[in-house]
Amino acid sequence: MTAEAVKKKILVVDDDAMAVTLMSQTLVKMGFEVLKGSNGHEALAIIRQNPVDLVILDQMMPKMNGIKACALIKADRRYRSIPVIMFTASADEADRQISQQVGANAFCNKPLNIPILTQKIQELLKI
Repeated sequence: MTAEAVKKKILVVDDDAMAVTLMSQTLVKMGFEVLKGSNGHEALAIIRQNPVDLVILDQMMPKMNGIKACALIKADRRYRSIPVIMFTASADEADRQISQQVGANAFCNKPLNIPILTQKIQELLKI
């Protein structure tokens, strides 16, 4: 990654602690600062307290899922410009369409595919 990546903060939100750890380790190695959450409520609280450059949201989480969290992020003029990558184990095209309808900028399937995720992050952050 470039030196620009060092300045960038990415919020990773997933109820699967192993997925958060794996993705966080990967992103830190790429030079990003990583913030972590386990549900949509935490994602919104973190965004309100910390300016982030990109959010990676798991689609299916307890308390508040990624779809609802993405919709709320994109509905708020203060945060709507933050790119959101929806991350899910579902391969269902309907899930992808729902993600797009609520404003997700990109969609990645689980398990984590580092080259695809890297490409999407680079495109969305223009680095």
